[in-house]
Amino acid sequence: MSDDVREAQLAQAERIGMALVRLNKMHACVAAQMSKAGMDKASFVLLANLMHLGPARSSALAEAVFSDPSTVSRQVATLVKEGWVERRADPDDGRASVLAVTDAGRRLLEERRLMRNQSIARMLADWPEEDLGAFIDYFERFVGDYERALPKFIAESGLGPRSEGEK
Repeated sequence: MSDDVREAQLAQAERIGMALVRLNKMHACVAAQMSKAGMDKASFVLLANLMHLGPARSSALAEAVFSDPSTVSRQVATLVKEGWVERRADPDDGRASVLAVTDAGRRLLEERRLMRNQSIARMLADWPEEDLGAFIDYFERFVGDYERALPKFIAESGLGPRSEGEK
């Protein structure tokens, strides 16, 4: 690969990286507002991932969100206290427990998703259908590649597991 091509790729990566910084800054603002309303970002990430996984052990949830089990255990305690998650006997090992989203947790997720989806739909309402379709395809592809690359990135950078529960 020539130096010019490599330089162009790094310039493109810089644009993407800076867009991600801006997106993360806005996401942090939304997370702060959610926290004021009683749901911190880490709890929401855990709840959404548990909903996706189905009943799971705390260790499996920690792995799913790239976090350490002790951090997840503390965060899950809050979810249980709020009534959004419950502990059940593990059907494979009665001595252990699994975590499951409660009906209240499901309702909360559904409400938040509807609010999110309505906001995004309003924001993109003026986009031509072709542009929107292409953006969705590329964005889903990017997020999938990012998810697959994240464990390697974390290992190579020496950062260790993420305690924020981000994926």
